[in-house]
Amino acid sequence: MKPWRGSLRAALALVLLPLLTPASAVEPISLGLAIAGAAASALTGIISYPRLYCYFRECCLQKHDQRAAAALQENLDKKLFGQHLVNKVIVKAVKGFLNNTNAKKPLALSLHGWTGTGKNFVSKIVAESIYKRGLQSKYVHQFVATLHFPHAHSINLYKDQLQSWIRGNVSICPRSLFIFDEMDKMHAGLIDSIKPFLDYYELLDGVSYRQAIFIFLSNAGAEKITEVALDFWRNGRTREDIQLSDIQNALSVSVFNNKNSGFWHSTLIDRNLIDYFVPFLPLEYKHVKMCIRVEIKSRGYTVDEDILSRIADEMTYFPREERIYSDKGCKTVDAKLDYYYD
Repeated sequence: MKPWRGSLRAALALVLLPLLTPASAVEPISLGLAIAGAAASALTGIISYPRLYCYFRECCLQKHDQRAAAALQENLDKKLFGQHLVNKVIVKAVKGFLNNTNAKKPLALSLHGWTGTGKNFVSKIVAESIYKRGLQSKYVHQFVATLHFPHAHSINLYKDQLQSWIRGNVSICPRSLFIFDEMDKMHAGLIDSIKPFLDYYELLDGVSYRQAIFIFLSNAGAEKITEVALDFWRNGRTREDIQLSDIQNALSVSVFNNKNSGFWHSTLIDRNLIDYFVPFLPLEYKHVKMCIRVEIKSRGYTVDEDILSRIADEMTYFPREERIYSDKGCKTVDAKLDYYYD
């Protein structure tokens, strides 16, 4: 029998005692105190029981690592289209990291590709796989470059604030998740301030960062990804033939040398502290139709193939002559559906 169940039964037995024994057997005040004391003791035991406590209140490391990895795989399989590399790399990297009880450094993933290809969507799925509240969890922290770090003249202030924020939150929860959006719009040099937290240190001022996860989102490098994808297409090879080794090195070099990127000449890249540069391939017409179909179903409508095709045809595609890839991915699907259905 589980300890808290035994305590609960004991408390219930005391609550039922007056119904089973004569009233004169116990003084009313003593009985009330006994019942209150036993109930409080039982409830304290129940609430202190980790799983039940975390049922009522969000806890750090809320989901068991194996369950988190399984949820991640399932959601990517069902909801992410046309991104075989992303699916493979994200699942392998996150699953391996969550199951590693002796990680030497935090996990750092840098997601690259055009708008609408799924970068924010994947970071959301990663957050939801680890915490029930996903992006709303108090252990998941999002930074948007143009919102949180808008002024170039305040870069030193931002560095101090960023370090303090990361240090404070990892001290509270070792498995904190940090997401940096719009890395291509971040001021160069700012992100280097978090280099110590991503390095191979066991402790920094008594704090270990080895269980934390850092995800960077950027449009930088999208041209290089498209270049590789087009080469495969023009040579009669499918996008599924593309391997991570065909893109990753060229992608990291492209991002490192991009003066308009927050990773420009960054020590995070120079010191090999980014574990994976994850390429999001541009989406084709068939993938756009998949996005539309899922969104229609999620709104509770019956899929009308004519409307589905009409919406997909209204999207714009590139290169101009071949018209292979959607220039906005699936980003404007919601707005298109509003016009046709709502």
